[in-house]
Amino acid sequence: MNRSTFILLLGTIVAGSVHETYAAEDPAGTAQSVRERFQLEEARAPISESSGWRKPKRILVVGWSARLIEQLQAIDPGVEFVTAKSAAEAPSKAADVDAVIGACTPELLAAGKAIRWIQTYTAGVENCVAIPAVRERSIVLTNMQRISGPVMAEHVLAMLFALTRGLDVFITAQSKRTWERDAADGRMTLVRGKTMLVVGLGGIGTEVAKLAHAAGMRVIATRASGRAGPDFVSYVGLPDELLKLAAEADVVVNTAPLTPQTTGVFNAEFFGKMKPAAYFINVGRGKSVVTSALVDALSGNKIAGAGLDVTDPEPLPVDHPLWRMPNVIVTPHVANDSDLTFDAQAEVIADNTRRYVAGERMLSVVDVARGY
Repeated sequence: MNRSTFILLLGTIVAGSVHETYAAEDPAGTAQSVRERFQLEEARAPISESSGWRKPKRILVVGWSARLIEQLQAIDPGVEFVTAKSAAEAPSKAADVDAVIGACTPELLAAGKAIRWIQTYTAGVENCVAIPAVRERSIVLTNMQRISGPVMAEHVLAMLFALTRGLDVFITAQSKRTWERDAADGRMTLVRGKTMLVVGLGGIGTEVAKLAHAAGMRVIATRASGRAGPDFVSYVGLPDELLKLAAEADVVVNTAPLTPQTTGVFNAEFFGKMKPAAYFINVGRGKSVVTSALVDALSGNKIAGAGLDVTDPEPLPVDHPLWRMPNVIVTPHVANDSDLTFDAQAEVIADNTRRYVAGERMLSVVDVARGY
């Protein structure tokens, strides 16, 4: 068992008692709708009222599986599902398709002039919304917001407990078969009673806050859309309060999407506001962090350590200093991975496809202007 696997397993064990699994009391999904079970947001108006909508005749599915195609074909026999193995192959299959599932590139949209709906497999859509055609053609974009929340929250807690209990250090000692009780001196701390700042209190951030609260932490947060938040979050601030809240936190977790406003927001000034004993965990986007500033903060003992599932650049070059820092845990952009991920994604894709074909209200529609 490698270090990343062990840490993920620990997070699952610790959080398991409070984690609400995707299929909780209804594995077959018969009693609750997809929207209810995953707590997804529904568009205010039916898609049939949007400009350019028509009942689709052909939908392109990229990176497909046989099981997903079977689910989609059962929705309406009058719709043809065209398949492409990769985003690179997708443009050659895009002629006359009305929608695309699983890819969003300039080449694809240039080839698919009739595309009016895009469904992504991920929550992050910064590359897609940056394509001018998405806005110019008023293409409806839906993503996987909230689907990744419970899984990524466990990854965050796994990283946090690994850092505060020195598990990364002890696993290294174990690989050398050495009994080093003092290997993590200064790292053995209690999270109960500490304060976590969640930057970006969306679907993922809310799940992180829920687990942190269950672990006995005080949770504060920022969100761009307003101050509303669940009862287990003590205070919700606006983005302009980030530096003030960073000074209060013992742990800072970034779950924010990448936008012009969040690009480089974790810079030297930000790390200078954090407590020397505080940890920084990033499961959002690597480009939200000025990496050189993070390295300086870590090497200068301005912060205690970091857990990074995303980096800039990504992947990290083999000679990058972050690899060698004893107070850093790096995982290769896997916080979204789990045994439940594909099933949940497939359910959302199938339901949104059914809704699009029927002209109903879509789930998880991205605000293209905001970028998430």
